[in-house]
Amino acid sequence: MRRYVLWRLVQAVGVLWAAYTLAFLLLDVLPGDPVAAMAGAGLNSTQVTPERLAELRTEYGFDRPLLVRYAASIGHAVRGDFGDSVATGRPVADTIADALPQTLQLAGVALPLAVLVGGALALAATATRRRWLRQLLLSLPSVGISLPAFWVGLMLVQLFSFRLRLFPAFGNDGAEGLVLPAVTLAVPGAVLVAQVLSKSLLTALEEPYVQTARAKGAGRARVQFRHALRNASLPALTVVGVLAGQLTANAVVVENVFSRNGLGRITTDAVTVQDIPVVQGVVVFGALVFVLVNLLVDLAGPLLDPRVVTSGARSRA
Repeated sequence: MRRYVLWRLVQAVGVLWAAYTLAFLLLDVLPGDPVAAMAGAGLNSTQVTPERLAELRTEYGFDRPLLVRYAASIGHAVRGDFGDSVATGRPVADTIADALPQTLQLAGVALPLAVLVGGALALAATATRRRWLRQLLLSLPSVGISLPAFWVGLMLVQLFSFRLRLFPAFGNDGAEGLVLPAVTLAVPGAVLVAQVLSKSLLTALEEPYVQTARAKGAGRARVQFRHALRNASLPALTVVGVLAGQLTANAVVVENVFSRNGLGRITTDAVTVQDIPVVQGVVVFGALVFVLVNLLVDLAGPLLDPRVVTSGARSRA
C-alpha cells in the first residue's frame, strides 16, 4: 500500500509539472505581442510609448531566452508565487483567492447533484423490470452527453427565468441565483456518471456471486444495493474524480453564461487581454484540484476493491 501511495504521489507531481509547462509554452506561442496586450490591459495605458514597452519586456522577462524565462518562472511557481496580474496589478494568488469562493460554492452544489442524479438514473435503469423503460433510461445519458453546456444554460434561462420567472438569470445573489448555474454544471457530470454506473451495474448483475445471492433467496433490491453496487461503483468513482478536476474548465462556460464572478470569469478576462500570470495561476490551480481529487479517488479505490493495489503492483513488476 505504501508503494502504491508513493507511486500516485509521483504521478501527481508529474501532472502538475506537465500542466504548468504546457500552459507556459502555449501562452508563449500565442500570436501577437503579449507585452503590448499586457500594456493595453493596464489601468493607465491610454498611451504606451516604445520606451514603456521595453520596460515591461524587461520587467516580465520577455527580453530573456525562453529556457531562462521558463526556469525562473517555474522556480517562482514552486514557491506559490505566480507574479502580479498585469491588468490589475494585484498578486495572482490574491486574484484567485477572491474568485475562488464563488466557484467552490457552485461546484459544491453541482458535483453532489451530478452524483445523486446520475446514480439514481443508473439504479432506476438497472432495477426496472420493464424492458422499454430500461431502454429509455439507458438512452438518456447518451442524449445528455451530446448537449453543450452553454446551450443547456441558455435553455434553462429562457424557461425558468424569462418565462416562468422562478429564478434570476444572472448574478451571484443568494441561493436562488445558484440554482440554474448548478444544474447547468451538473448535467454533463450526471449523464456521464449514469452512463458509466449503469454499464458497470449491468455487468455486475451477471456475475456468478450475484447469481449465487439470488439462488440463496436474496431480493432484487438487496442484490443490487448490497452485492452489485459496491463492485460496480469503482469506475463511477473514478469518473467523479475526473469531473471534480474538470469543474474549473466547465465553470468558464457556466459562469460566463450566467454572468457570475468566479474563476471562470477571471480566466476568460485574462485570456482576452493575455494576462499571462493569471492564466498560468488558474491552470496550475485547476491541475492541482484535479490531482488532489484523483489522488483521493485512487486511495479510496482499494477500500472498495483491494485487488486494485495488487494488480497495480503486478503491472509495475
